Amino acid sequence: MPETTTLLTFALIALGMVLTPGPNMIYLISRSIAQGRAAGLISLGGVILGFFVYMFCAAFGITALLFAVPYAYDALRLGGAAYLLWLAWQAVRPGGRSPFHVRDLPHDGPRKLFAMGFLTSLLNPKIAMFYLALLPQFIDPAAGDVLGQSMVLGFIQIAISGSVNALIATAAGSIALFLRTRPFWSLVQRWLMGTVLAGFALRMAMEARR
Repeated sequence: MPETTTLLTFALIALGMVLTPGPNMIYLISRSIAQGRAAGLISLGGVILGFFVYMFCAAFGITALLFAVPYAYDALRLGGAAYLLWLAWQAVRPGGRSPFHVRDLPHDGPRKLFAMGFLTSLLNPKIAMFYLALLPQFIDPAAGDVLGQSMVLGFIQIAISGSVNALIATAAGSIALFLRTRPFWSLVQRWLMGTVLAGFALRMAMEARR
């Protein structure tokens, strides 16, 4: 079992990372605004399942194999970048709308919402890199049970990320009313989000394999 100071330090780092906007946060906000809080929370369930997949892979050393195969990592990284670029184009194209803009859409069922959240999580190589690069720094082999330490740290990260994202998904619906009654800010928001999404995509696509 890691020491208390180690757990607190890891928790603070995990909190800082979840508060930094990324593909998962963007997807959850857009889904909550488009379809409501319940849809956002269902999608969050899929995102969290993706966290569990990466956590178990890292704990058992499987994730290392992904980064040992350049083409496997590149496929994951470029797939995520392509998805973000598509979202960016939807935000800024003529007559288009940002995924954060309120609009009437056929509502996806719970299974599709969950699956899309899971896919969004898996297509974010930052998560895999987080577990592969960060977890080992907080594991002390001298304390014994390396697998147990990995699991404890992983569950801390998932608990923090899940809680913060749940609050974000729940509050995201209030953004809809603000944008609906202020067309100018809706236009600003579209271009701002399009720029942010494109920036994430380019950064992800150009990131060197580690």
